[in-house]
Amino acid sequence: MISLNITLNNKLGLHTRAAAKLVALSSRFSSQIELSLDTKTVNAKSILNVMLLSASNGTHLTIKIDGLDENEAMTELKSLFDSNFGEE
Repeated sequence: MISLNITLNNKLGLHTRAAAKLVALSSRFSSQIELSLDTKTVNAKSILNVMLLSASNGTHLTIKIDGLDENEAMTELKSLFDSNFGEE
C-alpha cells in the first residue's frame, strides 16, 4: 500500500467534471484506490462517494492505493491533480 498527501489546487475543487475525471482514471486500475478528507474515506472509483467529500480548492486529501498496479496508478493520479484536472 502506498499513500500520498496532496493539496487540491483545482479552482472549483472536486466539482462534477473533475470528480468524473478522477473516477474514470481510478477505474482504469485494478488496485483499490481511496481518497481521505479528515475522517472521511471514500472509494475513488465511485462518483457519488467522491462528490460526497465536498472537497474545495485548497483541501488537503490523502490518496491511498493498494494493489498490483499501485505505482502506476499513483503516478497517473498525481499527474491529474498536478494538472488541476486539465482546467485553468
